[in-house]
Amino acid sequence: MLALQYIRENKDILLKGLEKRNFKQPELIDQIIELDKDRRTQQAELDHHLSKTNKLTKDIGSLFKSGESIKANLLKQKTTALKNETKALQEALQKTSLTLFDIRTQIPNVPHESVPSGNSETDNEEIFRSGDIPDLGNKALPHWELAVKYDLIDFELGNKITGAGFPVYKGKGARLQRGLINFFLDQNTAAGYKEMQVPHLVNEASGFATGQLPDKEGQMYHVQNDDLYLIPTAEVPLTNLYRDNLLDFSELPVCLTGYTPCFRREAGSYGSHVRGLNRLHQFDKVEIIRIEEPKNTMKALDQMVEHVKSILEGLQLPFRILRLCGGDLGFTSALTYDFEIYSAAQKRWLEVSSISTFNDFQAERLKLRYRDATGNKKSVHTLNGSSLALPRIVAGLLENFQNLDSISIPKVLIPYTGFDNIN
Repeated sequence: MLALQYIRENKDILLKGLEKRNFKQPELIDQIIELDKDRRTQQAELDHHLSKTNKLTKDIGSLFKSGESIKANLLKQKTTALKNETKALQEALQKTSLTLFDIRTQIPNVPHESVPSGNSETDNEEIFRSGDIPDLGNKALPHWELAVKYDLIDFELGNKITGAGFPVYKGKGARLQRGLINFFLDQNTAAGYKEMQVPHLVNEASGFATGQLPDKEGQMYHVQNDDLYLIPTAEVPLTNLYRDNLLDFSELPVCLTGYTPCFRREAGSYGSHVRGLNRLHQFDKVEIIRIEEPKNTMKALDQMVEHVKSILEGLQLPFRILRLCGGDLGFTSALTYDFEIYSAAQKRWLEVSSISTFNDFQAERLKLRYRDATGNKKSVHTLNGSSLALPRIVAGLLENFQNLDSISIPKVLIPYTGFDNIN
C-alpha cells in the first residue's frame, strides 16, 4: 500500500508510473488526496475538542474543590455539548478513514523507472540468456509421458484422491522432488538465508499484509469455518513473521528461506500449456525473502537474481531472465524479474521463478518499520523470490535430460537423489 505522504507529495510521478500499468482509475488518486485532507482536518478538530474537554474537566474539578458549584455545573453543561460534538467528529473521522483505506487498497505499487511499458507478457524484456537448448530429435517425450513411462508421477491417482492439479509423486519421482527441495535449501542457507519452517495456513491479516488479499482472494483456498487461507507461497508466512515490528538498523538485512507446499486455485485454464506439471493446484516451492534498508534494495535484488542464476546453472538447464513490463507486473511489485527454463520436448519457455522488490508497499501494510542510526523510524523495503518452484524444474529436468531408455540426473543432484539416472 502506498504511503499517504508519498501520494500527497508525488502525484505527478505516481500517475506517470501507473500509466505503465495501464491503470484505468487515475481519479482515485485525487479522491485519496481529498479524503486525506479531510481526515487531517477532522483529526485536528477532534484533537482540539479533546484538549478543550480535558481543560474544562480540570476546571470543573477545581471549581468544585473551591466550593463554586454553580460555576462548575454551568461548565458541565458545556462539556456535555462538547462531548456530543466530539462523538460526531469521531464518527466522521472513522468514516473518512475507512473510505480512505478502502481506496488506498485499490492502488497498485508504482513501477520502478526501469520497468518497460507494455500490456502483457509479450512485452516483457529479455535481459539475459544462458545454456544451449538441447536437440532431442523427433522422439522426445513431454514430461507427462515420461512420468508414466518411468512410473514417476501419477496424475490420475491424484485426480482420484483430490482432483485435477494434485499429482502423486512415486518412487524416484518422489526422491527427485525431495532431493531438489534439500538442494535448494542448502544453496540458500549457504548464501546466508536463515531456514524457517512456517505454517501453511494464514489468517486474513497476513494475507492482506503481503498483498494477496483482497487482490487475489479468488485464487486462494479458504477454510471458511476457521477463516483461514491456504498459502499460495511461503512469502506470505515468512514476511508476516515481522508484521507489526520495529526493527533496529543493526538487525538488517533479514534474509530468510523456507520450503512449503503452495496452494492456488488457478481456475479457468485448459490445454496443453497447462498439462502435467505446467500448472497445478498444489505444488512445492522453496522461497527466499529479504527485509532491507531502502538504500540497499537494488543491490539486494541483484544479489537475489545472481543467486538464482547460479542454481539454474548448476542444474545445467537453459534459461533466460525477463524484466516484466508494467502490464504484466504483479499488484504489489515495483520491479520483477522472471526466470524461465526452456523445455526442449514442449518447445516452449516455462516460468520457474519470480524475483521482486516491493519497496515499502508491503511494509505499509505490514506496519513494519526500522529505527535508523539517528533514531528515526522509517519503512523498510521487502523483496522475495522463488528459489525455486519445483514442478516446472522437474518437467525441465525430465524432458531435457531424457535419453532413449533413461533420464540422466545432473551431477549436483546425485548426492541428494542417491541415483544418477532414471530407467
